[in-house]
Amino acid sequence: MKTLIRKCPHCNLYTMKNICPVCGEKTVMAIPMKYSPSDKFQQYRIKLLEEDNSGKNND
Repeated sequence: MKTLIRKCPHCNLYTMKNICPVCGEKTVMAIPMKYSPSDKFQQYRIKLLEEDNSGKNND
């Protein structure tokens, strides 16, 4: 079942629309993916997170 509730990352408004009615930004799913111990794609997500974090400036 597809979740209906979405959140605007810009103004933090919860809505059911794909576009925020207040600021016009694209909304994202409000609920994170379910965790599964037998996740087939976990290694790829971890690799992406490591790549994203390696580019940030740690002052």
